Amino acid sequence: MNEPEPNPFAGLFGEVAKLFASAGPVNWDIARQVARWMATEGLAETNVDPLCRIRLEELARVAELNMAEATGLPTSSAGPVVARAVGRAEWAERTLDAWRPLLEALAGALSQGMEATSPGEAGDAAPGGAAGHGVPPPPGDPEQLVGGWAALLTPLVLGLQSGSMVGQLATRAFGQYHLPVPRAPADELLLVPANIGAFAQDWSLPEDDVRLWVCLDELAHHTVLRLHHVRERLEELFRSYMSGFNPDAALLGERMSNLDLSDLASMQDALGDPDALLGEMQSPAQKAVLPTLEALAAALEGYVDHVVDRAGRRLIGSYDSLAEALRRRRVERAEGERLVERLFGLELGQDQYDRGAAFVAGVVERAGEEALARLWESARTLPTPAEVDAPGLWLARIELPDHRP
Repeated sequence: MNEPEPNPFAGLFGEVAKLFASAGPVNWDIARQVARWMATEGLAETNVDPLCRIRLEELARVAELNMAEATGLPTSSAGPVVARAVGRAEWAERTLDAWRPLLEALAGALSQGMEATSPGEAGDAAPGGAAGHGVPPPPGDPEQLVGGWAALLTPLVLGLQSGSMVGQLATRAFGQYHLPVPRAPADELLLVPANIGAFAQDWSLPEDDVRLWVCLDELAHHTVLRLHHVRERLEELFRSYMSGFNPDAALLGERMSNLDLSDLASMQDALGDPDALLGEMQSPAQKAVLPTLEALAAALEGYVDHVVDRAGRRLIGSYDSLAEALRRRRVERAEGERLVERLFGLELGQDQYDRGAAFVAGVVERAGEEALARLWESARTLPTPAEVDAPGLWLARIELPDHRP
């Protein structure tokens, strides 16, 4: 058994200087400690059972063979994909590392929004009639955190928020593609046996059936997202969306001034509201990129569901019961999941999944299963928002005939 996770809100925040110390736009030390704490709820996390690890590796090999056949795409660069069973804390840490470039894009947007309220720049920021004269607020005043100390506050806020939301996500994720966010190329999959086993038990499903479905789903995502042009396009869209946030600096400063850093509940209350961190409305820049991001994500999820369904029905005895349980799990997402989805512009409600399913069904109905192989062929064949809603337009653009009578 591993040692209990240290409480990051006790010793870590003992000194203000250490609290604000950061060598970059996000305080990653704080993010990792908070993520581990949230992932394990501060309790000791047992090591993965070796027998469970071996079984997942066996099932991953079965899944890889079936996904290679179903997609017609290579699943790895060299050799078989390695299924790596990890605990929730390790999943959280490695996910933070994988998402680091995107979270730092958000940090840039947050920093700019807070600096806009700097006492030396904003006419109403300084207290006591000092507005417009560039007079800094007195030491210790909360306004100073919002204005003059914006460069120090931003890494702390992003460290706390990033760690909190990724830690919460670690308690639910089956694998690394809980959200369809690309990761750096690697021929491995992170799987979380504790969450897989809990889901199987909650729904009275055979655990091996759930394990195999998770392997199929993760490998289907991995097969598509490892393609350079797909990964590059999604990363570009995510980065553009996250850079476009226009946070409410005044509200964020007020919440931070009331934050008790020794109290986990206080931290969750202060930063748990996405509007406090991200702003209540989407900026024009985000509205411009969102339709393309939503359409590509819908097509990806529709495709993954399609190929997993084809393979799963042949391989999994309890597939119908499992599919219904998974559908309900998607609908009943936790608040932490919704915050992460909003952060990336991926609010994947049932409408989005239905949209993707309808696109894939339309392609297959008009041009057969083989037409789906063209979907991820190149950057040119990725569907546009209009084409996701009208599959015939996509088929016409890539010059595939419609075979319907």
